[in-house]
Amino acid sequence: MANETIRLAEYAAALRYEDLPPHVVQRAKDCIIDTVAVIVLGNQLPWSQIVIRYAQSIGTGGRSRVLGCEGPTLQAPAAALANGTLAHAFESDNLTKPGAGVHPGGTLLPPALAVAQDRGLSGRALITAVVAGYEVMYRVGLATKHNNERRGFHAPGTTGPFGAAVAAGCLLGLDAARMTNAIGIAGSLAGGLMEFARSGTGAMVKRLHLGRACESGVMAANLAADGFTGPVSVLEGEAGFLKVFCTEWDIADLTRGLGTEFKTMTLCLKRFPVHMTAQTGVQAVLELREEHGFRGADVDRVTVAGTERMATINNIANPTDIMMAQYSIPFCVALALFRDPRDPASFDESALTDAAIRAMCARVSVVAADPPAKVAGASIVTVLLKDGRSLTKEVEEFDGTPARPLDRAALKDKFMTLTRVRYGAAADAIFERLCGLENETELDWVGA
Repeated sequence: MANETIRLAEYAAALRYEDLPPHVVQRAKDCIIDTVAVIVLGNQLPWSQIVIRYAQSIGTGGRSRVLGCEGPTLQAPAAALANGTLAHAFESDNLTKPGAGVHPGGTLLPPALAVAQDRGLSGRALITAVVAGYEVMYRVGLATKHNNERRGFHAPGTTGPFGAAVAAGCLLGLDAARMTNAIGIAGSLAGGLMEFARSGTGAMVKRLHLGRACESGVMAANLAADGFTGPVSVLEGEAGFLKVFCTEWDIADLTRGLGTEFKTMTLCLKRFPVHMTAQTGVQAVLELREEHGFRGADVDRVTVAGTERMATINNIANPTDIMMAQYSIPFCVALALFRDPRDPASFDESALTDAAIRAMCARVSVVAADPPAKVAGASIVTVLLKDGRSLTKEVEEFDGTPARPLDRAALKDKFMTLTRVRYGAAADAIFERLCGLENETELDWVGA
């Protein structure tokens, strides 16, 4: 009888840097560079500072950094908790396409870097751990068929501990048996509820879901390293992850293509600090503005046709804080008509009270496309101008997806934009050093 959990653990424990093709290494490095930038950006935010203070209160005495923080280095679990929360602090962290309900950078780099800094490990070891964690976590997310989120669980809070445990376990040198236990332990640490989106309150907790996943992964890997056990069928068992968190699943997705197909190539970067469901709508608005030269004041109303989820969960007409605004397709589309959505500074508190954005937000309709778009996540945006013109654009892929990847210049532009406040002129040298991460023998400088 096949045991998918054990097969995933065996694969992750055996993976070596030399097994990785150059294009996979590059995609992993892009993920790491991007995530360093979004963590540094997240460091500046008030909800992040609450978590940093907590992590500092429980994690003193370690060697791991909270990125962009001038405070003391911490023990690995506390640093992972803080950095994971910071990575998801402003809707800028990377995702996957096709989507699988996972946030790779935000749930893989923080635990992996925390352990690597604690143990004095190399850039190559970090890259390998990120790829191993991705290959397992993406498959777990894909096997859920997004049913965990439909049931009300925040998907990355449930899938994240698995990837985090694998990434940390690789750096701790876990063999297949201990890696199996790490994954088994991680299953009992999965969680995160979507009520913040339903109630419109308490959205700070959304950020914490990734932080807790990272902390849980470090815990699971360390416990397994010391002989603590978890169920060897945690993913596929009768009371395992898929059958408890989901109403539908595909167990075959857990190991399909394992060892022959690198799912790491499905990773995509965000160019806009907005929820995944708003990316194509914002991209369409920018392209229409560039093609036709209209201003926000020239627009009468906008219709966005997309998925059923976009028309329900993310159709938030009156967001009450910036976190919910970034989750709201009407708000993000409205803001893109008046500000540059590529710059996180556009999403400051003044955006919430901007009369023009608020008025336009009320005139953005989000509907389910009929028939559904051929590409998941696509948006058909129709802008009706006050002069009577109707302009329509369908966008299937946004900048940063595998089909429209960010080139080095665009990645650097995002890095510099997100880190300018913390690093200033030094950001350029940090970016270049991260680009050569495979040549670094130690990583204590990352985040300093």
